Amino acid sequence: AVESLGLSSYPPAYLSEEAQSDNRTLLHGANFASGAAGYLDATAALYGAISLGRQLDYFKEYQSKVAAVAGEKRAAALTSGSIYVVSAGTSDYVQNYYVNAMLAAAYTPDQFADALMQPFTAFVERLYGLGARRIGVTSLPPMGCLPASVTLFGGGGGGGCVERLNNDSLTFNAKLQAASDAAKKRHSDLKLVVFDIYNPLLNLVADPMSAGFFESRRACCGTGTIETSVLCHQGAPGTCANATGYVFWDGFHPTDAANKVLADALLLQGLQLIS
Repeated sequence: AVESLGLSSYPPAYLSEEAQSDNRTLLHGANFASGAAGYLDATAALYGAISLGRQLDYFKEYQSKVAAVAGEKRAAALTSGSIYVVSAGTSDYVQNYYVNAMLAAAYTPDQFADALMQPFTAFVERLYGLGARRIGVTSLPPMGCLPASVTLFGGGGGGGCVERLNNDSLTFNAKLQAASDAAKKRHSDLKLVVFDIYNPLLNLVADPMSAGFFESRRACCGTGTIETSVLCHQGAPGTCANATGYVFWDGFHPTDAANKVLADALLLQGLQLIS
């Protein structure tokens, strides 16, 4: 998406040495994301990730550093004119709800989606309160098509997508759209777009060859089932030689090539954020 917008570089991770040692790099934005952080603080805690609330604390700290470099007026203009992309939720399900018997007993999938709307709305409201006006939030992908989900919950049924998990994605996505619409009604100057990742990724999984891929069930990395993060790298045992032909890099994440296809689809959806 960064490349599609014509930007020359990715925003640095806020906690990286590059960003911490030179505040001027922050004038071009920063990345506050943390792998396995969900909308629920409990999900982040399970995997030692930085929670969304803590990410917002870092963003507020970031704003102070930008103001010190650029001045209060320019910093405020940068805050309101910047685009904020929020992507969370999959970990709340696949790495928490689906594997946490107590959580699954406490909530039906519909109730769990409702429970996630509370921290989502609180996050958007706090981000708005800090000056953000252009926010894009990704929908859930077809969770039942992730290689990790097929391995863990597919029951060995031929490698197809797990329908009940995909249905949970659709339930969540409908509630996310409704919560986003409600936030826009509260704030007339807020541009908030829900990016549909579900359908573009489902299309890639169902018909990979039409987009130039040859493998959409098995992931490139390792055994291609549930590995992720540090377990996946080019030298890991079994890693494929040609990742560009695979839709999934690991058990949870698309490859760079698939992300390019998804980014092109999302860019069309988010034109109002850059207009």
